[in-house]
Amino acid sequence: MQKFSEVPYQRPDMVQFKKDYRELVNVFENAESFEQAKEIFFELQEMESSLYTTYTIASIRNTMDTTDKFYEKEIAFFNKELPKLISIQKKYLKVLLKNRYREQMEAEFGPHLFKDAEVEQRVQSTKIVQDLVKEANLSTDYQKTVATCKTNFRGEECNFYGLLKHMESPDREERKEAFHAWAKMYEETAPTLDDLYDKLVAVRVTMAKKLDFENYIPLAYLGKHRMDYTSKEVEKFREQVLKVIVPACAKLRELQAKRIGVEKLKYYDEMFMFPDGNPDPIGNKDQMVAWAKEMYQELSSETAEFFNFMVEHELFDLETRPGKHMGGYCTSLSEYKAPFIFSNFNGTSADVDVLTHEAGHAFESYTTARCQKIAAYRHSTSEINEIHSMSMEHFTYPWMDKFFGENAEKYRYAHLCSALLVIPYMMCVDEFQHRVFVNPTMTADERRSVWHEIEQKYMPWRDYDGVDYMEKGGFWMQKQHIFLYPFYYIDYALAQIGAFEFYSKMKKDQNEAWNDYLKLCRAGGSTGYFELLKIANLSNPFEEGSVEKAVSSILKEIEESKFSEV
Repeated sequence: MQKFSEVPYQRPDMVQFKKDYRELVNVFENAESFEQAKEIFFELQEMESSLYTTYTIASIRNTMDTTDKFYEKEIAFFNKELPKLISIQKKYLKVLLKNRYREQMEAEFGPHLFKDAEVEQRVQSTKIVQDLVKEANLSTDYQKTVATCKTNFRGEECNFYGLLKHMESPDREERKEAFHAWAKMYEETAPTLDDLYDKLVAVRVTMAKKLDFENYIPLAYLGKHRMDYTSKEVEKFREQVLKVIVPACAKLRELQAKRIGVEKLKYYDEMFMFPDGNPDPIGNKDQMVAWAKEMYQELSSETAEFFNFMVEHELFDLETRPGKHMGGYCTSLSEYKAPFIFSNFNGTSADVDVLTHEAGHAFESYTTARCQKIAAYRHSTSEINEIHSMSMEHFTYPWMDKFFGENAEKYRYAHLCSALLVIPYMMCVDEFQHRVFVNPTMTADERRSVWHEIEQKYMPWRDYDGVDYMEKGGFWMQKQHIFLYPFYYIDYALAQIGAFEFYSKMKKDQNEAWNDYLKLCRAGGSTGYFELLKIANLSNPFEEGSVEKAVSSILKEIEESKFSEV
């Protein structure tokens, strides 16, 4: 593989693709032997891999510069064309599920391939092709809207991410001013974002109705291949968080206020952990990548090979700039067996988190691409995927001295606290989405009222310092997952429970913890959620008491830290 910047792109001929795909499906259906059926199965997989790699290249380059007209047109092309593949994919799934060699395929590849196919049959339909096109175009409009937002802050042109570093300043007035500028940008953009979300909710509800679901919630769950649990189990998980984690976080916020010397913690204080300032990385982007390379060289032979590959092929886009899509992500170019990490460095500790969190995703992708022959098994569902990423954040703690120097201990404390403190917010995002899709005709003002109510429940310490738009519930709008990836955000919380377990195990026996983690990465998505937890020797977070068990040692470590002494 060449460097990513040199990877060629050419728009695929969708007419020819569909013709060739149909012909291969017909051969698959009429295969005269198991060996022939298996050969065609892998040919179809390679065809799909090539197509979706091309799409991913266009998608990455579009997010690198949302103002690039060429890739904007390419994404519009894919938004229109990919949903049209549903009819031939439905035919393939039908043939796969009913083929005469199914028993032999299950024996060789395992039954999960067919469980996945049955779910896909349920959520795919030609009835919703135009709705999927509309949803994709609305998502693109959202990405462009937020990516092009900017303001002038103290003589510097800033987007939303650019303001975040100012919201961690030791100068409280600077933090406050940056927050006000940040909130004002959302308030000014709110009419557009409210309208986009109205349309996204409506089109998702329409798809659910066409597919005979009670509402969008079960369609979203099945679309994410959640086969082991429903929204009822998720609600019970939220109750565990409310009972165990919310009170613990309230105490942590009180300690934080005393530590930084403020009478009442405001929202713009929440990211500020120490009176002399948060620990920021001591190097620039190139230095941090070089340190990350050293870190992964020392962590394990597997991570050394992986990160060398990432550096050699320049599979990163890390620095923020005007017109660049917000946030960070990891994706994969399946044809090249290559992950890609995208971020917006802003000079804070979040930059290091990217080199651990997204690298966790990338490591799993790199690993499974080389040990799972079936493409469908190379990625698990997101509650497992996020264990890969969040656990990697903890596994790399011993190397934080490289990035933070004398402030490494501060970083580890702040990171561990933050991993716990963000969970109540995740509950807000999840419950908010359930409330929205139970009552999808809510107005924008009603949605804000619902958010405010939920926020008071899970984050009673939250104080927006009189900023009216945020006080009335406008904060929900800053979470892109609500727009782009409905019902995803709970997966971070479920995964963090597993990551805490790995961390606790790591402190007792690093090798045992790493071997369990490696088993999880190698397993990919070859079986279901609960079974993958067993493979990794992790608890089921839905079982009563599992949350308290997972966080007890974390709370003890935080409590015993010198930084908790006020």
